[in-house]
Amino acid sequence: MIADDTIAKIKETMARAGVAECDLEETFILGGGPGGQKTNKTSNNVRLVHLPTGRSVRCGETRSRETNRWLARRALAEEILEEERGEKSAARQEREKIRRQKRRRSRKQKARMLADKRARSEKKENRRRVEL
Repeated sequence: MIADDTIAKIKETMARAGVAECDLEETFILGGGPGGQKTNKTSNNVRLVHLPTGRSVRCGETRSRETNRWLARRALAEEILEEERGEKSAARQEREKIRRQKRRRSRKQKARMLADKRARSEKKENRRRVEL
C-alpha cells in the first residue's frame, strides 16, 4: 500500500499537470509477467486515458491494483508535465537509449563491422609464434 504522504505528492503533481479525476478513464487489465498466479489471474494492471489529451498510460509494476492505480496517475501527470516543458525525463531517455542499442544494424554497417573484426583477427594471427 502507498503511504498517505506519497498519495498527497501524486495529487499535487496531478494538480500541476492540470489532470482532474473526472478527466480520467480507468480500466483494469489482466496482469502478466513475474508475480505468479496472483498477477496472471487478476486484473491488477491499470490503464488510464486522459480524455482531453488522449494520452494513455499502462501500469502493472506491483501485484497490488490500488498501488498500480496511484503509480499510473503519477506516470500520466509526469508525462503531461514533460510534454509541456518540452523535455524528456531521464527514464524516457534511458528507454530510448536501450531501444537504439537493440536496433538491428544496416547491411552496410554490419559488413563494415565484420570486415573490422576480420582485419583484427588477421593482425592477431600474425602475432603468433612461427614454428619451424
